[in-house]
Amino acid sequence: MNKSLAESAMMASRLEKATRHPTVIIQPTHGWLGLNLRELWAYRDLLVILATRDVKVRYKQTVLGIAWVVLQPLLMTVLFSLILGRLARMPSENLPYAVFTLAGLVPWNYFSGALARGGTSLVSNAQMISKVYFPRLIIPAAGVLGGLPDFAVGFGVLIGVMLLYGIVPTLTVLWLPFFLLIAIVTVLGVSLWFSALHVQYRDVNHLIPFIAQFWMFATPVVYPASLIPGRWRILYALNPMVGVVEGFRWALFGMGKAPELTLGVSIATVVVVFVTGLFFFRRMEKTFADIV
Repeated sequence: MNKSLAESAMMASRLEKATRHPTVIIQPTHGWLGLNLRELWAYRDLLVILATRDVKVRYKQTVLGIAWVVLQPLLMTVLFSLILGRLARMPSENLPYAVFTLAGLVPWNYFSGALARGGTSLVSNAQMISKVYFPRLIIPAAGVLGGLPDFAVGFGVLIGVMLLYGIVPTLTVLWLPFFLLIAIVTVLGVSLWFSALHVQYRDVNHLIPFIAQFWMFATPVVYPASLIPGRWRILYALNPMVGVVEGFRWALFGMGKAPELTLGVSIATVVVVFVTGLFFFRRMEKTFADIV
């Protein structure tokens, strides 16, 4: 009798404790809404952890490690300088062609690397998605933010090359964080589209390198935007990286006027790509764990 009374009391105590804490029910989102940005903020520590892990894994068990971040833009700059600068006599806005090209390669390398990681991030983290609940937006965002240390190293190399040629940044360099922010939002928006599509169509893994290659030559990385005829400028500026690269050079060298028209069109495109990518990602999110 005493034993049954003790068990009943224990059960009553457990029931009382359980009712003290609210029950959290995890449900899939419905429709195109339900971004729940407050939940993303609550998981910000996970975002930092995943971004840091991405950097560590990228250079783990490599011979040169972070030196690859230095070698890649330098070797590409030498190659383009020899072929396009010396042989093809590509104009470089009265700058040494090596400096001109490297100033375009630094933001572009960040964009292409972040796109490759963010666009395939969901499939790369399939086990985590299928076992643990957290806002899935964190995964492509971590892939995008994980490229910022590489950008910082590449930017340091660029400053060193500029000083080697006797070029000192002007006060317009204070605008660089703004153009970097545009690049981050651009690659995040595109990564949201590609990562969601990659879950259902694994061809995206092969499509991203091709698109990145094509996109580079549609961006004034190794040639000045002034080569584009005036009547095509607005259409050309629909590529958001045009405004980023042009703005990056303007901020560094302070030459001419700010690319206001190009930048305005690029920012409008960035907003459209990011917002539509965000809603499309959330629309598809409820199927990730089942398909991935």
